[in-house]
Amino acid sequence: IAARSSRAGLACLNIDIGDGASTTLMVRIVCKGLDSLPETDLNVRVHLNQQLAMEGIESIKKQLSAYDPEYYEKVDQANPQRMIRGLEFYLSTGTKLSAHLTNSKKIRSFNIIKIGLNMDRAELYSRINQRVDKMMEAGLLDEVKSLQAYRRFNALNTVGYSELFSYLEGETTLPEAVDQIKQNTRRFAKRQLTWFRRDESTAWFEPNQTDAIIQYIKLYKQT
Repeated sequence: IAARSSRAGLACLNIDIGDGASTTLMVRIVCKGLDSLPETDLNVRVHLNQQLAMEGIESIKKQLSAYDPEYYEKVDQANPQRMIRGLEFYLSTGTKLSAHLTNSKKIRSFNIIKIGLNMDRAELYSRINQRVDKMMEAGLLDEVKSLQAYRRFNALNTVGYSELFSYLEGETTLPEAVDQIKQNTRRFAKRQLTWFRRDESTAWFEPNQTDAIIQYIKLYKQT
């Protein structure tokens, strides 16, 4: 994504397919902006996380569905932190988070050029497999071992960590865990590609079409 501002010139944001679950959210934030929200009480968040640990997710679900049913219906109910966010907002402000999430496009101080790179599916999957192998060689398993005590945190419930946590707990073998990382990363990349291709404003090129990409950007800047 290239964002052009009359004051800032041209800035580029490179988005890697399969680089994390927050990728599509980051694109939305850059292109559409964020809703302006009042601050919440961090003490409420601490209390709700304690409640989650002691009573489980059902108590959070029950409260959220009562206070903000609209947000409850839309939120990922398998993600406790997102549900806690909705409940935290209501308990802190007395208003529903759903009422503040307009999902409307904000006025941006720059123009946006979206360029996507096509790649042969077999080549993409081969690169994903190679990347996982390199991550393992670079010490991913040791990193996961050092974080095992924090497995319950949602931030660690991600591809690469969850499979190796399963291995460390004796639920699978190491080769099986590595194969699962590769498979889950390929699936994630496929979902992201599907999401990006829904955006008709994205211009798609082959990775080796450097001259065509530069020409496209130049033409866009002239409009």
